[in-house]
Amino acid sequence: MFTGIITDVGEVRQTEKRGDLRARIGTRYDMARVDMGASICCDGVCLTVVGKGDGWFDVDISAETVSKTNLDTWAEGKRVNLERALKVGDELGGHIVSGHVDGIAEVVGLRDEGDSTRVTLRAPEGLERFIAPKGSVALNGTSLTVNEVEGREFGINFIPHTKEVTTWGDVRVGDRVRSRQVLRSVSEPKTTHLGRGRFWVVDVEYLNQDNALVGVESYTAFGYRRDDGESQ
Repeated sequence: MFTGIITDVGEVRQTEKRGDLRARIGTRYDMARVDMGASICCDGVCLTVVGKGDGWFDVDISAETVSKTNLDTWAEGKRVNLERALKVGDELGGHIVSGHVDGIAEVVGLRDEGDSTRVTLRAPEGLERFIAPKGSVALNGTSLTVNEVEGREFGINFIPHTKEVTTWGDVRVGDRVRSRQVLRSVSEPKTTHLGRGRFWVVDVEYLNQDNALVGVESYTAFGYRRDDGESQ
């Protein structure tokens, strides 16, 4: 799981077509602290580290992933938004992002508003019902707030900071970006006590623009009480 808060902008160093597509990505991450098999969100897609070295890592991109994304257009020099997987206890600064892409949106409008940039995108047909004003959506791995929705088109405002620390400063009309279903609301945790331990079950609800419930996912966490009574 990820948060949509970009922590590095990497660069594609090379791609190679094998059984799957393999890509090497340059990064500022300390790869000595990243395990083989770890998950890294690359432009919104959860990919597995299958090789690594000082300042780079390799990923394999399956045909299924290519069919749902535009990673087959990656070429040497392509800049890529990166985020390492969320750890339990980390700050959730964006919203819950799985790295499983729902579809590809297209940039259809671009204009400056003060120091910010207003971008209008067209959602893939059938996914527009999951996008709601003031809801959250992940685009190319970045957690963003939806300003307005009109049919399949929706607007996003990019502040200068976001443009500086992600690839969104390079956005152009006609760009195709990876989109992830929005998260609208989270239920109050349901707690089950087991001796000193306890489980928390949180229901995540997905609502459409008419605030109708269209899906629910449940997440479970486990903790225990220390001797001083505090939860861990």
